[in-house]
Amino acid sequence: MFNAAFAAGMITILWRRAPQYLTLQTYWLFGALLFFASMFAWRDSIELRTADSVAILAILSALFLPRMNVTQRVAGVIHYIVGFAWASASAIGAPFMLIFNDLEWSDIPRDGWRKHAFPALRGVAIAAPLILIFGGLFVAADAAYEGMVRRVFDIMPETIFSHVLIFGIFSWLSAGYLRGVLLQGAMTTATEPEAETKAEDSDTSRMDRVREESGEYPVTLGDHSVIEHLNISDPPNKEAETRAAGSVPSDEKKLWQWATIDNGILPPAFTLGKVEVGIILGLMNLLFLSFVIVQIPYLFGGMEFVQNTPDFKLAEYARRGFGELVAVSALVLPVLLVGHWLIRKENPFAGKLFRVLAGTQIVLLFVIMASAVQRLVLLTGNLGYGMTTIRLYPMIFMTWLAIVFVWFGATVLRGARQHFAWGALWSAFLILGATHVLNPDEFIVKTNIALMQQGREFDAAYNASLSDDAIPSVIKELPEMGFDDQCTVKWKMHNRRLEAAVETDFRSWNLSRSRAQILLEQNASVFHDHAGCPAWMPFPERLESSDR
Repeated sequence: MFNAAFAAGMITILWRRAPQYLTLQTYWLFGALLFFASMFAWRDSIELRTADSVAILAILSALFLPRMNVTQRVAGVIHYIVGFAWASASAIGAPFMLIFNDLEWSDIPRDGWRKHAFPALRGVAIAAPLILIFGGLFVAADAAYEGMVRRVFDIMPETIFSHVLIFGIFSWLSAGYLRGVLLQGAMTTATEPEAETKAEDSDTSRMDRVREESGEYPVTLGDHSVIEHLNISDPPNKEAETRAAGSVPSDEKKLWQWATIDNGILPPAFTLGKVEVGIILGLMNLLFLSFVIVQIPYLFGGMEFVQNTPDFKLAEYARRGFGELVAVSALVLPVLLVGHWLIRKENPFAGKLFRVLAGTQIVLLFVIMASAVQRLVLLTGNLGYGMTTIRLYPMIFMTWLAIVFVWFGATVLRGARQHFAWGALWSAFLILGATHVLNPDEFIVKTNIALMQQGREFDAAYNASLSDDAIPSVIKELPEMGFDDQCTVKWKMHNRRLEAAVETDFRSWNLSRSRAQILLEQNASVFHDHAGCPAWMPFPERLESSDR
């Protein structure tokens, strides 16, 4: 609800105050913002809600980029990082500027209701202690009056305090963010003068053509006529002499711009040439190759090779390797991005060498990622230990990394680095959206139930503790479980039913939670049937009987 109101308000303000910000990319970002905000009313998984929150923060950072005079579609990774930092700083600190610098309090009109606002507030401040004193005496004097007052003011103080605090925080952050986007914007100051200058130039050029055609003055080249231009003799190789002298004309000095930031801001010692690129990536490729050589027999030998390897446990192979290989896959991307950014632009061979070695490393990395996938299959397959969130979400993350590495090769390695970050961001949005459609918690339960039907052990306590997204599948497959597992699920579902009955705030409404609550109520009698279940399970009826 807040994000919908924030997006509508921001679009309205931009349309009225700064319409140049409302580009096609901006509308797509607002659409993604509303999508991920609406996911809070669909899925109940805490992991998905956390990812949605991160996506919303990334979108707000991308919306801040035009403030830096950077187009979102060609912004780099560093631009998004700086955009997030700048947007966060503006959201926290900019309201001070808004209150004490931007607003001219003395210029605010004092007519109408504003004329009486301050006297009214002063009157309320003076009357408040008097009302409390006399009201307290009246309450103490009559029980009926006390009951009426309690019914009227039956509001918990902590509720009022929390609501005021939350409204204050979100209002402060929203005002600071919008102030940072709109006031003193770099795009506005850059585009409007340019538009005026172009308009003046076009008017001048049209008048010059009219004068030339009328013969008022001869055709010119620059600021001189053709005759004067022929008589001018510039010194030969003036630019070469200037560069040889070690000085650069003032009009050729490079200006600082966020949109074109490169490694020119760094000393040469911190940049990379062909030797550094060859050594760094060459050694990394040798390390990756050594690991791939060891993994190839396992990849192509299958399960039999793994099981027949002497002194080698399947559990150790699967559990030990998956997380580490996911970490390797995640670390390679920033290493390659930073390495590409540090390459000296005046050394084209270093760039070509980087493309060859980086491409080789990506190929080797795909083999390593395939090894990680194989380990996940072993962990969750017929001989494994079932599916969990800490196994599924890294796999989804690695799927996104595979897409990003393909996009890295199609953009960065082909000289189009400016398109990489935008494509990587939207690929993350698409993967996250597809994950919502997948419904991870339900997928985990269905996978584990399928393994149970094949004779594997079923962890009823874990599967019944997942979010409300998984409850329909858990209840549906309850008759297929063993007796002890049924008791565990009934106990968990009975407690969740009691907890769900307490949550009645419409602001916390969720589609998955609503469906789960309906199913819990419909199967309440099933959960009460716990005859023969282990005595340690604290069903409410057992607690009541023990108290009696």
